[in-house]
Amino acid sequence: MASPHAIDVIDESQQPAEASGLGRSWVQSMFSRDRSLRASSFNRASDGNAVAATGKTEISAAQKKTQTNMRTLRGHTGAITALHCVTRKEVWDLVGDREDAGFFISGSTDCTVKIWDPSLRGSELRATLKGHTRAIRTISSDRGKIVSGADDQSVIVWDKQTFKLLEELKGHEAPVSSVRMLSGERVLIASHDGTVKMWDVRTDTCVVTVGRCQSAVLCMEYDDSTGILAAAGRDITAHVWDIRSSKQMFKLQGHTKWIRSMRMTGETIITGSDDWTARVWSLNRGTCDAVLACHAGPVLCVEYSPSDKGIITGSADGLIRFWENEGGIKCVKNLTLHTASVLSISASDHWLAIGAADNSMSLFHRPQERFGGFSNAGSKVAGWQLYRTPQKTAAVVRCIASDLDRKRICSGGRNGLLRLWDATTSI
Repeated sequence: MASPHAIDVIDESQQPAEASGLGRSWVQSMFSRDRSLRASSFNRASDGNAVAATGKTEISAAQKKTQTNMRTLRGHTGAITALHCVTRKEVWDLVGDREDAGFFISGSTDCTVKIWDPSLRGSELRATLKGHTRAIRTISSDRGKIVSGADDQSVIVWDKQTFKLLEELKGHEAPVSSVRMLSGERVLIASHDGTVKMWDVRTDTCVVTVGRCQSAVLCMEYDDSTGILAAAGRDITAHVWDIRSSKQMFKLQGHTKWIRSMRMTGETIITGSDDWTARVWSLNRGTCDAVLACHAGPVLCVEYSPSDKGIITGSADGLIRFWENEGGIKCVKNLTLHTASVLSISASDHWLAIGAADNSMSLFHRPQERFGGFSNAGSKVAGWQLYRTPQKTAAVVRCIASDLDRKRICSGGRNGLLRLWDATTSI
């Protein structure tokens, strides 16, 4: 597919980053003659990486204030294909009242699910769960259970405390792409068969088929506070349902190729597509507020940054773009850090991790003193600092999960290894 924006990547010094929406557009050049804009932009170095326009001083200063330890977790014999972080409210179910546990749960092409406890340095692997016959694609959990979905068309429910297999949910006719545990012993399952179903894990039965798409569902998001469910995939439409009223709210149409990634936050949905664009949708109106059309390849991952309400997009073109989403959407930072597809993005208040197909992960840090304020470029989103340039691993970094409370970031690679970063700041 030819794109009118392909030149944006080839000659970034002349072409602006755009976000177009209903009756309005926002344009901001990454390399404007305006010094205030240029101060926060990133230029390409001779080795192909990006360095801050202010030089290496800012990065080295952050490194002096930040201590980061990296551990390698071994156990899987196949590529890591799913990674989940247990939240604070879930932890006590795993290990009594130990609030500092912060478990990670991984799935692999070796058909196993593994549970890791980062607090047990040197013996992090707590359990290996066996039951699937093909690659695990998705993992979720609640206070008492873990659920995993796989290419074998099934979802298995595990007991968090005993690690025993409780139920095997079979009813889909194609690989499972996404699972989400709900309150009340129920689970949402999205599949390549085009359906999203709700199951009761106590009775091992499908309660209702929430919605149907015309083709495979590749991504799903759910807001437990509102009961709003969104799913998208190969039918190039983002479907939105209110599962409490069992009604479809919207069919969000505009993409022209597969939708591979989605994030829902508040009254906004962000989608990334193979048509080289990301779109921002309003859940109130069911309309597209903006088209983020500055990549030269499929948009494989989208992320919402909670600290600055910004949007981050990663693409097969290797670019990472930071978008400000206040008073109009505009691109405030454009980075060429990776030499292959950006596959995963995980953001927390202080840390941002990005995994790519060039066997590397880059790490960004957001200093506390910048919270609630603006950087020199006049943008909160531009306040992210490159803490660590892409760190080469032995394999493609396929997935990333973050433990926000304990400042831990975990990445999973195609070689079956997990890398755990322990980051503490003195800022």
